Amino acid sequence: MEPQLNEHNKREFPPMHTAEHILNGTMVKMFGCGRHVSAHVERTKSKLDYDFPRPLTDEETRTIEARVNDVIAADMPVTAEYATQAEVAGRFPLERLPEGASDAVRIVHVGDYDECLCAGDHVGHTGEIGTFRISSTRYQDGRLRIVFRLSEN
Repeated sequence: MEPQLNEHNKREFPPMHTAEHILNGTMVKMFGCGRHVSAHVERTKSKLDYDFPRPLTDEETRTIEARVNDVIAADMPVTAEYATQAEVAGRFPLERLPEGASDAVRIVHVGDYDECLCAGDHVGHTGEIGTFRISSTRYQDGRLRIVFRLSEN
């Protein structure tokens, strides 16, 4: 039986939301930064903000884009498992959970590339996402914003 989770407050566009996970995993792997600190994930264009010490170079932007597209092309399965907050303490930042969150949490895995706590909608395999493209980056006051879009293959 699947654990009872809190009601999720919105329905994401699964390809874009899954691309968000892959971008977060890429930023963590490439720069050792944390996952995004704010997000606006929509069907046609999404924005993620990171605590980051500087602007990205053009080469770094191209490398991020290529790595995300490599994960997408690998057609990795996107799966979920359930645990209690106590079971995942120390593994995930529980302070990011909303106030009054249920004890049960869902861990979403993008193959062996990324994992995080998430209650949103995702594709079944990364190959369903399409092509990832960074349309702009902006740096201001310790925050890096990455704006990205998807196009169908």
